[in-house]
Amino acid sequence: AAAVAFREYLKSSGKSGTVRYYGCPGEEGGSGKAFMARAGVFDDVDAALTWHPGSVNAVFPFSSLANFQVAYRFKGKSAHAAACPHLGRSALDAVELMNVGVNYLREHVIPEARMHYAITDSGGFSPNVVQPKAEALYLLRAPRTPQVEEIYERVNKIARGAALMTETELEIRFIKACANVVQNNVLERVLERNFAELGVPEYTEEEISFARAIFDGIAPSERSSDLDQYSAPAGAAGKEAAKRLRERPIADEVLPYGESDFVLPGSTDVGDVSWIVPTCQAWVATWPNHTPGHSWQIVSSGVTPLAHKGMIHAGKVLAAAAADLFDDPSLIDAAKKELRERLDGASYRCAIPDEVVPKAIQPSGR
Repeated sequence: AAAVAFREYLKSSGKSGTVRYYGCPGEEGGSGKAFMARAGVFDDVDAALTWHPGSVNAVFPFSSLANFQVAYRFKGKSAHAAACPHLGRSALDAVELMNVGVNYLREHVIPEARMHYAITDSGGFSPNVVQPKAEALYLLRAPRTPQVEEIYERVNKIARGAALMTETELEIRFIKACANVVQNNVLERVLERNFAELGVPEYTEEEISFARAIFDGIAPSERSSDLDQYSAPAGAAGKEAAKRLRERPIADEVLPYGESDFVLPGSTDVGDVSWIVPTCQAWVATWPNHTPGHSWQIVSSGVTPLAHKGMIHAGKVLAAAAADLFDDPSLIDAAKKELRERLDGASYRCAIPDEVVPKAIQPSGR
């Protein structure tokens, strides 16, 4: 919607320029933009504007965690677990030992680091067999890519140790990575101005009723922290806005903007783009207030008019901001200057090895 609207603006104004719409798959689990950044598709862009669905309406003022996603696959030797277990070499034991080792590692990495795992292949369904194969998928995070790289090397050592203890073979498969977001206050203020002018969509009684049903079903202890996080940078004005919105089923105001150095404890492949070109992001309400992330409530909201209205409104905000940038090139110059200052001589380096290609994550053997 934003790209089409801005194209029409160029046509109607008689001005010439280039607008690109990038289809970007797999923001979190796939890091599509990171692969695209590695291929250089953003290298000649002057400014990048994007948005993310959410439970609030706000300009995204934060950085984020860089991450690596890596699969650790162990290969052992099958045997009857009762008759001759001594002949087997358990890949599942290796996975469990690796997980225990990583859990001990948590105390010895920086406090901001996050290490998550899922056992994607436990070897089989029969407990009376020594499992000959098993796999764990790890997601390693930290505020900056070099910090993730250090943690990654330590986790690799733990995995090799687990293989050594169990006499199994280890295969390490790098899946994807993404960089931290480099904020750009110049672009954020342009986005803020247009978001404030456009406000939020109008909602029907039916849409409000749906949101209320979801809202009322979320226990206070399970509520998302988005409202508090996104209002905090604006100080007193943000607190007042959060207070007004706290018990509304839809966050039907644009939160006031404030600059922030906070690192949001999540990851996005927008980070890779932001290292290359000045980038900003809007957070637009497409599901009810306080809805917890990655939940069934979000999935159920995705097919509703509430979500569609949010998506279209995001397009309006981005298109209006793009028009302002096009009409005043000094804003883009200032945004580029800010990016250079924030990078302080550093440059983008994609953490995904050259030989790694995008691949859908699925259980091994399927």
